[in-house]
Amino acid sequence: MVLRHLPPESLFRMTAIFVFCLLSVLLVVGKVLRTLVPLLQRFYLPSSVIGGLVGLLVFQCFPELIPADVVSAIGKLPGFMINVVFATLFLGVVTPPLRQVVQVAFPQLCFGQILAWGQYVMGFAAVGGLLLPLFGVNEGFGNLLEISFQGGHGTVSGMAESFTAYGWEDGIALGYTMATAGMLLAVVLGIILVNWAARRGYVQNIRRFSDRDRLQQLGIYRSDTQPSAGVQTVYCDSIDSLAWHIALVGIAILVGFGMLHGLRELEIYCNPAGETRLMKGFPLFPFCMIGGLLLQKLAQRVKVHTLIDHGQMQRLSGAALDFLVVSAMAGIKVEVVMENWQSMLILIVLGTLLSLFMVMVVARRLFREAWFECAIAEFGQSLGVTATGLLLLRAADPEGKTRATQAFGYKQLLHEPIMGGGLWTALALPLLYKFGWEVMFIFSTLALLLWIGAAVIFIRRKG
Repeated sequence: MVLRHLPPESLFRMTAIFVFCLLSVLLVVGKVLRTLVPLLQRFYLPSSVIGGLVGLLVFQCFPELIPADVVSAIGKLPGFMINVVFATLFLGVVTPPLRQVVQVAFPQLCFGQILAWGQYVMGFAAVGGLLLPLFGVNEGFGNLLEISFQGGHGTVSGMAESFTAYGWEDGIALGYTMATAGMLLAVVLGIILVNWAARRGYVQNIRRFSDRDRLQQLGIYRSDTQPSAGVQTVYCDSIDSLAWHIALVGIAILVGFGMLHGLRELEIYCNPAGETRLMKGFPLFPFCMIGGLLLQKLAQRVKVHTLIDHGQMQRLSGAALDFLVVSAMAGIKVEVVMENWQSMLILIVLGTLLSLFMVMVVARRLFREAWFECAIAEFGQSLGVTATGLLLLRAADPEGKTRATQAFGYKQLLHEPIMGGGLWTALALPLLYKFGWEVMFIFSTLALLLWIGAAVIFIRRKG
């Protein structure tokens, strides 16, 4: 390859350009394939997932085509992109009063928390009772269900530093693989569940795939219905609005970076002789979320929050997530996956059964109205991140006629800062290596019982 004959500074520059161009090609190929293959359209598979699978196939079958430094750079990209995704979560969002959020979202929050803590309980129980004795796996397997299913490719990317810090770099490849499996299961099983609910009369507002016009099936807006990608909040003669919003994201990440490194230095100062340091393996992305929240609160305090448009932040987040997913999937180490496929399969089956049980059994007892719509959103998130949950919710309630969309959105304000890539997700791995899977199993069980108790109290009051 011509890249190998360039000087180091040019090599770095050309590697970055080549990585961007290669991932762009994969995204376009993914979109083209989704347009051409009806099965991919029917199951709403994202173009980033399709492109990532194509990239993985090419990388494995023709390794000589892609230089090693390019492959290495692709593997590092998701760890940066997840910081962008989390930094944008609260930028441009004026949160309603906490009381209102809790009133609307409490049963939804209980449902989501039971699923998340249930994944930890199942993961640690499987590790201690089966995977460790049979396969001698790393204890970190106990965290993979929640990290990969709830958090997805982005959270796995953000946790890469943690996996490496604790000597389990294979966890990155395993996490990406489980995240891919979870997303595919969420979409396929979710669509099956939506159709089942329609036949049973549990949903009334569904629009079947066959009811959509051809362009909608292809995932393309008609020219007369194309929505705005955001609002320009500043005049371009002062600063381009997109550049302004990107700069705010950069500041949020910088605040998060400062907080993380400040806490690391504080931990060293308070305990200079400590052998185990929790903050050493703590990832950056939760602090980027906090940085974005602090920046938003500051903007509200000084009355300039109208200069931050959440629509533009969502587009930045969506773009970062697409590049994250395609790069994460293309860079999966297949040899690591093949060495641990039995353990992963057990976890995937357990996590899927838990989500199905919650939808089929628990949901109709917990939710007052629109039980299926509320449940299918959580099903999507529990296997394939928030975006998949919203996709399935729109399939079941395309016009938003139920309160499920509002309840799910409000619930995310309380759920995401903690689970599915939040503070507990980030903290759980360092705690695991400090205290062991037994302690984490007990703690997760207690947390699960607490949320089950809260749900039972709510059900009795409802009755």
